[in-house]
Amino acid sequence: MFSPELTRRHLLVGWILAAFLITFLVTRAVTKAIRRGQGPFKNASVGGVHVHHQVYGIFLLLVVGTIEFTYRPDSPWVDILAALFGAGAALTLDEFALWLHLDDVYWTREGRSSVDAVLVASLIFALLLVGADPFDPDTGDGAPGIAVTVLFNFGFAFIAILKGRTLLGVIGVFVPLLSLYAAFRLARPTSAWARRRYDEHRMARARARFPAGRRNRWDRLVDVFASAPPPVSDLHRTP
Repeated sequence: MFSPELTRRHLLVGWILAAFLITFLVTRAVTKAIRRGQGPFKNASVGGVHVHHQVYGIFLLLVVGTIEFTYRPDSPWVDILAALFGAGAALTLDEFALWLHLDDVYWTREGRSSVDAVLVASLIFALLLVGADPFDPDTGDGAPGIAVTVLFNFGFAFIAILKGRTLLGVIGVFVPLLSLYAAFRLARPTSAWARRRYDEHRMARARARFPAGRRNRWDRLVDVFASAPPPVSDLHRTP
Protein backbone atom coordinates (compact mmCIF):
# COMPACT_ATOMS: atom_id res chain seq x y z
CA MET A 1 0.00 0.00 0.00
CA PHE A 2 1.18 3.50 -0.85
CA SER A 3 1.37 6.02 1.96
CA PRO A 4 -0.82 9.15 1.54
CA GLU A 5 2.33 11.24 1.02
CA LEU A 6 3.63 8.91 -1.68
CA THR A 7 0.26 8.80 -3.41
CA ARG A 8 0.12 12.59 -3.36
CA ARG A 9 3.58 12.77 -4.89
CA HIS A 10 2.56 10.43 -7.70
CA LEU A 11 -0.55 12.51 -8.37
CA LEU A 12 1.56 15.65 -8.80
CA VAL A 13 3.93 13.83 -11.15
CA GLY A 14 0.87 12.67 -13.06
CA TRP A 15 -0.26 16.28 -13.51
CA ILE A 16 3.22 17.24 -14.69
CA LEU A 17 3.40 14.38 -17.20
CA ALA A 18 -0.11 14.96 -18.57
CA ALA A 19 0.43 18.70 -19.05
CA PHE A 20 3.92 18.06 -20.48
CA LEU A 21 2.70 15.64 -23.16
CA ILE A 22 -0.40 17.67 -24.09
CA THR A 23 1.61 20.89 -24.39
CA PHE A 24 4.29 19.21 -26.49
CA LEU A 25 1.78 17.67 -28.89
CA VAL A 26 -0.19 20.92 -29.23
CA THR A 27 3.02 22.91 -29.73
CA ARG A 28 4.24 20.61 -32.50
CA ALA A 29 0.82 20.75 -34.19
CA VAL A 30 0.78 24.57 -34.05
CA THR A 31 4.35 24.96 -35.32
CA LYS A 32 3.63 22.61 -38.22
CA ALA A 33 0.50 24.61 -39.06
CA ILE A 34 2.52 27.83 -39.01
CA ARG A 35 5.15 26.33 -41.33
CA ARG A 36 2.42 25.24 -43.76
CA GLY A 37 0.62 28.59 -43.49
CA GLN A 38 -2.55 26.92 -42.25
CA GLY A 39 -5.05 28.26 -39.73
CA PRO A 40 -4.90 31.47 -37.72
CA PHE A 41 -1.47 30.74 -36.21
CA LYS A 42 1.45 33.11 -36.81
CA ASN A 43 4.96 33.43 -35.42
CA ALA A 44 5.03 35.85 -32.49
CA SER A 45 7.41 38.78 -32.78
CA VAL A 46 8.26 41.88 -30.78
CA GLY A 47 9.87 44.77 -32.65
CA GLY A 48 10.65 42.48 -35.56
CA VAL A 49 12.35 39.90 -33.32
CA HIS A 50 10.90 36.36 -33.40
CA VAL A 51 9.84 35.32 -29.90
CA HIS A 52 10.42 31.58 -29.59
CA HIS A 53 7.96 29.58 -27.51
CA GLN A 54 10.76 28.55 -25.16
CA VAL A 55 10.63 32.13 -23.85
CA TYR A 56 7.08 31.55 -22.62
CA GLY A 57 8.19 28.26 -21.11
CA ILE A 58 11.12 29.83 -19.25
CA PHE A 59 8.92 32.58 -17.77
CA LEU A 60 6.28 30.00 -16.82
CA LEU A 61 8.87 27.89 -15.02
CA LEU A 62 10.19 30.95 -13.19
CA VAL A 63 6.72 32.01 -12.06
CA VAL A 64 5.75 28.49 -10.94
CA GLY A 65 9.01 28.01 -9.05
CA THR A 66 8.71 31.38 -7.31
CA ILE A 67 5.12 30.70 -6.20
CA GLU A 68 5.91 27.16 -5.03
CA PHE A 69 8.98 28.10 -2.99
CA THR A 70 7.44 31.28 -1.57
CA TYR A 71 3.91 30.14 -0.66
CA ARG A 72 4.01 26.31 -0.64
CA PRO A 73 0.29 26.10 -1.53
CA ASP A 74 -1.91 23.12 -0.76
CA SER A 75 -4.34 21.36 -3.08
CA PRO A 76 -5.82 22.33 -5.50
CA TRP A 77 -3.31 25.12 -6.16
CA VAL A 78 -0.29 22.84 -6.00
CA ASP A 79 -1.94 20.61 -8.63
CA ILE A 80 -2.37 23.64 -10.88
CA LEU A 81 1.26 24.58 -10.34
CA ALA A 82 2.34 21.02 -11.23
CA ALA A 83 0.38 21.19 -14.49
CA LEU A 84 1.81 24.63 -15.30
CA PHE A 85 5.30 23.34 -14.57
CA GLY A 86 4.77 20.48 -17.03
CA ALA A 87 3.52 22.92 -19.67
CA GLY A 88 6.48 25.25 -19.15
CA ALA A 89 8.95 22.36 -19.30
CA ALA A 90 7.44 21.17 -22.60
CA LEU A 91 7.61 24.64 -24.18
CA THR A 92 11.23 24.99 -23.08
CA LEU A 93 12.49 21.51 -24.01
CA ASP A 94 10.72 21.63 -27.39
CA GLU A 95 13.42 24.12 -28.39
CA PHE A 96 16.26 22.35 -26.59
CA ALA A 97 18.31 22.36 -29.81
CA LEU A 98 18.28 26.15 -29.78
CA TRP A 99 19.99 26.09 -26.38
CA LEU A 100 22.79 23.99 -27.82
CA HIS A 101 23.30 25.74 -31.15
CA LEU A 102 22.14 29.29 -30.30
CA ASP A 103 20.42 29.28 -33.68
CA ASP A 104 16.95 28.55 -35.05
CA VAL A 105 17.49 24.91 -36.01
CA TYR A 106 13.93 23.77 -35.18
CA TRP A 107 13.24 22.05 -38.52
CA THR A 108 16.82 20.97 -39.28
CA ARG A 109 18.58 17.71 -38.47
CA GLU A 110 20.15 19.37 -35.44
CA GLY A 111 16.64 20.21 -34.25
CA ARG A 112 15.91 16.52 -33.72
CA SER A 113 17.75 16.79 -30.39
CA SER A 114 14.75 18.78 -29.10
CA VAL A 115 12.49 15.77 -29.64
CA ASP A 116 15.14 13.54 -28.06
CA ALA A 117 15.09 15.77 -24.97
CA VAL A 118 11.28 15.77 -24.78
CA LEU A 119 11.02 12.00 -25.13
CA VAL A 120 13.71 11.39 -22.50
CA ALA A 121 11.99 13.81 -20.11
CA SER A 122 8.67 12.03 -20.73
CA LEU A 123 10.27 8.70 -19.84
CA ILE A 124 11.72 10.18 -16.64
CA PHE A 125 8.34 11.58 -15.58
CA ALA A 126 6.72 8.23 -16.40
CA LEU A 127 9.29 6.35 -14.30
CA LEU A 128 8.70 8.72 -11.38
CA LEU A 129 4.98 8.17 -11.80
CA VAL A 130 5.29 4.41 -11.40
CA GLY A 131 7.56 4.78 -8.38
CA ALA A 132 11.08 4.44 -9.80
CA ASP A 133 12.71 7.12 -7.64
CA PRO A 134 16.44 6.91 -6.82
CA PHE A 135 16.00 9.61 -4.15
CA ASP A 136 13.01 8.00 -2.44
CA PRO A 137 13.39 8.54 1.35
CA ASP A 138 10.81 5.80 2.03
CA THR A 139 13.02 2.92 0.97
CA GLY A 140 13.95 2.16 4.57
CA ASP A 141 17.68 2.08 3.83
CA GLY A 142 18.39 5.34 5.61
CA ALA A 143 20.62 8.18 4.40
CA PRO A 144 23.82 6.08 3.96
CA GLY A 145 21.96 3.45 1.96
CA ILE A 146 20.35 6.07 -0.26
CA ALA A 147 23.71 7.80 -0.80
CA VAL A 148 25.44 4.55 -1.84
CA THR A 149 22.56 3.64 -4.16
CA VAL A 150 22.55 7.07 -5.79
CA LEU A 151 26.33 7.07 -6.28
CA PHE A 152 26.17 3.56 -7.74
CA ASN A 153 23.36 4.48 -10.13
CA PHE A 154 24.88 7.76 -11.23
CA GLY A 155 28.34 6.25 -11.64
CA PHE A 156 27.25 3.61 -14.13
CA ALA A 157 24.81 6.04 -15.77
CA PHE A 158 27.66 8.52 -16.30
CA ILE A 159 29.83 5.83 -17.92
CA ALA A 160 26.93 4.83 -20.16
CA ILE A 161 26.47 8.44 -21.29
CA LEU A 162 30.22 8.80 -21.94
CA LYS A 163 29.93 5.70 -24.13
CA GLY A 164 27.24 7.38 -26.21
CA ARG A 165 24.40 5.33 -24.67
CA THR A 166 22.60 8.44 -23.48
CA LEU A 167 19.07 7.03 -23.33
CA LEU A 168 20.09 3.93 -21.38
CA GLY A 169 22.25 6.06 -19.11
CA VAL A 170 19.47 8.49 -18.22
CA ILE A 171 16.85 5.80 -17.68
CA GLY A 172 19.45 3.77 -15.82
CA VAL A 173 19.44 6.36 -13.04
CA PHE A 174 15.97 5.03 -12.22
CA VAL A 175 16.45 1.44 -13.43
CA PRO A 176 20.04 0.59 -12.43
CA LEU A 177 20.31 -2.63 -14.46
CA LEU A 178 20.00 -0.65 -17.70
CA SER A 179 22.92 1.67 -16.93
CA LEU A 180 24.95 -1.30 -15.67
CA TYR A 181 24.26 -3.12 -18.96
CA ALA A 182 25.17 -0.07 -21.06
CA ALA A 183 28.31 0.68 -19.03
CA PHE A 184 29.80 -2.72 -19.91
CA ARG A 185 28.75 -2.70 -23.56
CA LEU A 186 30.72 -1.44 -26.53
CA ALA A 187 30.82 2.35 -26.84
CA ARG A 188 29.69 4.25 -29.90
CA PRO A 189 32.71 5.22 -32.05
CA THR A 190 31.83 8.93 -31.86
CA SER A 191 31.57 8.93 -28.07
CA ALA A 192 34.07 10.55 -25.71
CA TRP A 193 34.81 7.14 -24.17
CA ALA A 194 35.75 5.57 -27.50
CA ARG A 195 37.85 8.52 -28.69
CA ARG A 196 39.93 8.56 -25.50
CA ARG A 197 40.16 4.90 -24.53
CA TYR A 198 39.79 2.69 -27.60
CA ASP A 199 42.69 1.37 -29.64
CA GLU A 200 42.33 0.74 -33.37
CA HIS A 201 41.02 -2.79 -32.86
CA ARG A 202 38.23 -1.79 -30.47
CA MET A 203 37.43 1.29 -32.53
CA ALA A 204 37.01 -0.94 -35.60
CA ARG A 205 34.62 -3.12 -33.61
CA ALA A 206 32.67 -0.05 -32.53
CA ARG A 207 32.40 1.22 -36.11
CA ALA A 208 31.18 -2.18 -37.26
CA ARG A 209 28.62 -2.27 -34.44
CA PHE A 210 27.46 1.33 -35.03
CA PRO A 211 27.99 2.11 -38.74
CA ALA A 212 27.45 5.66 -39.99
CA GLY A 213 23.84 6.31 -40.91
CA ARG A 214 22.54 3.43 -38.80
CA ARG A 215 18.94 3.95 -37.71
CA ASN A 216 17.06 2.31 -34.86
CA ARG A 217 13.55 2.30 -33.40
CA TRP A 218 14.26 5.49 -31.44
CA ASP A 219 15.08 7.34 -34.68
CA ARG A 220 11.78 6.25 -36.20
CA LEU A 221 9.94 7.51 -33.10
CA VAL A 222 11.70 10.88 -33.36
CA ASP A 223 10.70 11.03 -37.05
CA VAL A 224 7.03 11.13 -36.01
CA PHE A 225 7.50 14.50 -34.32
CA ALA A 226 10.58 15.97 -36.01
CA SER A 227 9.67 15.49 -39.67
CA ALA A 228 9.48 18.94 -41.20
CA PRO A 229 6.45 19.79 -43.35
CA PRO A 230 7.17 21.85 -46.49
CA PRO A 231 7.26 25.60 -45.83
CA VAL A 232 4.62 27.94 -47.25
CA SER A 233 6.89 28.99 -50.13
CA ASP A 234 7.23 25.38 -51.31
CA LEU A 235 3.50 24.71 -51.03
CA HIS A 236 2.67 27.70 -53.22
CA ARG A 237 5.41 27.05 -55.76
CA THR A 238 4.22 26.34 -59.28
CA PRO A 239 5.24 22.79 -60.37
